[in-house]
Amino acid sequence: MVERQHGDDPLARTRERMPVVESLRAEFAEAEPLAGWTVGVASHLEPKTGVYIETVRDAGARVLFTASNHETTQADVVAHLDAQPRLETFVAADMDREALNAARRDLLANEPDLLLTDGAELLAQAYESDVPTEGLVGVAEQTTSGVHRIEAMAADGTLTVPAVAVNHTPVKHRFDNVHGTGESALSNLMTTTNRVTAGSTVVVAGYGYVGRGIARKARSLGAKTIVTEIDPCEGLRAHMDGHRVMPIAEAAPLGDVFVTATGSCRVLRPDHYRAMRDKALVCNAGHRNVELGVELLRDLAVSQADIGEGIARFELPDGDHIDLFADGELANLAGPYAQGHPAAVMDTTFAALLLAGRHLVETDRDPGVYELPDDLDRAVAKRKLAAHDVAIDDPTDIQSAYRDAWRRDDLLAEWDE
Repeated sequence: MVERQHGDDPLARTRERMPVVESLRAEFAEAEPLAGWTVGVASHLEPKTGVYIETVRDAGARVLFTASNHETTQADVVAHLDAQPRLETFVAADMDREALNAARRDLLANEPDLLLTDGAELLAQAYESDVPTEGLVGVAEQTTSGVHRIEAMAADGTLTVPAVAVNHTPVKHRFDNVHGTGESALSNLMTTTNRVTAGSTVVVAGYGYVGRGIARKARSLGAKTIVTEIDPCEGLRAHMDGHRVMPIAEAAPLGDVFVTATGSCRVLRPDHYRAMRDKALVCNAGHRNVELGVELLRDLAVSQADIGEGIARFELPDGDHIDLFADGELANLAGPYAQGHPAAVMDTTFAALLLAGRHLVETDRDPGVYELPDDLDRAVAKRKLAAHDVAIDDPTDIQSAYRDAWRRDDLLAEWDE
């Protein structure tokens, strides 16, 4: 649980930093593209998400909202949203994992027409329970791990609706994953632990967009960086980007800080923990604490003690210690000082989700996983540039023709006649 006090309106300051979402809110409030629709939202419930949920409501929808993680809910944000019309709460800040799962089932019992999700938690619970899904028209998913989960549903024939992989759109993963997670995970880590990054060795497991951002930001702060990977292409990318690349077993005795960013499970295992330096710090920036094999660490340890807010120390049989950050939950969103991504970054992600939701209710598609249409992705980027008073060029007529031609010399000769 995250405790915050943001004043009478916990979203006021955040709205100012989300100009793209606010511009969509003004348009949606007039056109009401979601009028008559019931929308289920699952996300990390903090101020930026609150602005996003308000915008879905202002688009005409009845909104049912819950959390995607039981450790990242901010009580004052939930209370502020719960007091507003057409926003229905299925979460409380003190819920544990089991209570949150029950709340999600209650949300699904209201038979939402559209799901806007983080980690595909709502969609997975819909299929795992006996809640009817016949009226569901689609889902928009914002995370890498959530998209992979939905792709697995499609592969085994479970998926019955179209799903828009918002995570895969450039305006999301190039900025949210790299700059949002990269900066916010490290800043929360440094604030909570009071550790210095410069001169330390940071091991990043996974070199997708999130891992890439963390490794880049850590090195810019003066860290020595090691990347571990299972994908040869990503391993090669990390090597060419200047990081040391090696198997996790070889990196284990070298790191001061370990950050997982894989979306997988048990990336760190008992043999790795035994090999680590005394008081190595481990944290997760992927999706769930299963990445760190937290249950395996607990079984391995002979004792556990809280040594500070958000930090648990495990003593191993040989007398060495492992420090676990925020119980292995998301390093940028869990813990006593977490603020998550900067609002300016989530501005584009939530804008893409809003456009994906509108797209799903306005189109008729077969079940499957789809990219966000390129024109919608570019529309978000254009709005963001405009909000920053940044202008770019438009292609000339000849440049547009040249791009689409294969007999390019002939084109240039004809154009100059």
